[in-house]
Amino acid sequence: MNSLKEGISLRNIHKWQIVVAVMLSCLMLFSTYRLVNSFMRVKNASEENLMLHDSVHKLMDASDYLTEMVQRFTESGDRRFMEQYFIEAFATKRREQALSELKRAENDAPALESLQEAMRHSLKLMDREYYAMRLVIEAKGIAEYPAILKDVALSSADIALSPDEKMRRATRMVLDDEYYAQKNLIRAEAGNSVQALVSHAQKEESDALEQFQKELNLARAGILMIIATIFFVVWLTSHLGINPILRAVDQIEADSPIHENGADEFRYLAKAYNNLYFMHKKSIEHLNFKASHDELTGAYNRAGFDLLLSSLDLDSTYMMMIDVDDFKNINDTYGHETGDKVLKKIVQVLKSNFRFDDYVCRLGGDEFVVFMVHSDETHREMIEMKWQKIGQELAHAEEGVPPVSLSVGIVHGSRANDIEALMNKADEAMYKSKKQGKHTFTFYEM
Repeated sequence: MNSLKEGISLRNIHKWQIVVAVMLSCLMLFSTYRLVNSFMRVKNASEENLMLHDSVHKLMDASDYLTEMVQRFTESGDRRFMEQYFIEAFATKRREQALSELKRAENDAPALESLQEAMRHSLKLMDREYYAMRLVIEAKGIAEYPAILKDVALSSADIALSPDEKMRRATRMVLDDEYYAQKNLIRAEAGNSVQALVSHAQKEESDALEQFQKELNLARAGILMIIATIFFVVWLTSHLGINPILRAVDQIEADSPIHENGADEFRYLAKAYNNLYFMHKKSIEHLNFKASHDELTGAYNRAGFDLLLSSLDLDSTYMMMIDVDDFKNINDTYGHETGDKVLKKIVQVLKSNFRFDDYVCRLGGDEFVVFMVHSDETHREMIEMKWQKIGQELAHAEEGVPPVSLSVGIVHGSRANDIEALMNKADEAMYKSKKQGKHTFTFYEM
């Protein structure tokens, strides 16, 4: 325990971790290779079973779809149903696809034979459906229809029927007991195919699972040893590295020095950070308020702005470039004294809507900058709400101060490599606000 308190080198820990990792990796690779082979057998058997079941249902779905289309056609005479029927039969061809998929499978001859028989019944049923559709064509006087229906010859008795009788005759042909008896034959053969698939799949999956269980048992001992090693490594890494880093992040966010504990390397970094931290605090404390703040508004001036740039983490900061709309007109119309009151009110409203640790800067004249710190790009909606509220507050005249509006350009520090590029992007977004009619804010978009 004394060695841990004094600090252990992460370099030494890293070296022996590599040795242990190599040994455990070799063990895991061997065990994983055998497990993967067994698992793939189970997986392939399950996937093939699902695919074949899908093939059987695909044939039945296609058959039912054809039935639905022909029944709708005979009831309504709408040729769109006839067209959909033949698209399925000769373009989509789900039944033929189902047979093709089943033919590619191995050792599924019984299932394939039953599905082929279902297909034969389906094709036979199509002859009846063709006849019914030809009756509708004659009854409705449809001029254009698939060529295959032109070869369907109606009986002399059916030719002699009136159009209404032909429609009723066509409807009965696809709705009577004889039609559904043929449909039941299709369903029965499809059921036989499914049953054959189930029997075959159960045997394949049972054999594959048995082999997989054997390989799994052999791997368990190795896995338990690896788990124990991982727990030890995680504990050691957390104790010496991760936990000190996480605590350091919290302390940095709280603007306080870092505790110097953990591994030797981290203690060295913590000591270096603390030296910089106290130097930074000292420099901030020695900064004269008048030298860093605008005398009129109390906001940071240009010198304060430059100092902030050297100390802020721009990757977690929003920069907001602000220009007062038509400020010259305010000075010309109301006088410079009123103009000064407007500038004071703007800073007051900005400070009241942003957090205490955010920074409001006046770069000169009517140009302002706000730094919103400790913020990532997910805070965009909150920023939009802030600027809407600011705009509303500034739009009201009070105590001799006329209404005023702002044009704002907003950019996150992570979108620029250096401060010059960041200011250019913020300035570009601000001018977009100007071009859009002022009195608005614009986020910089790449």
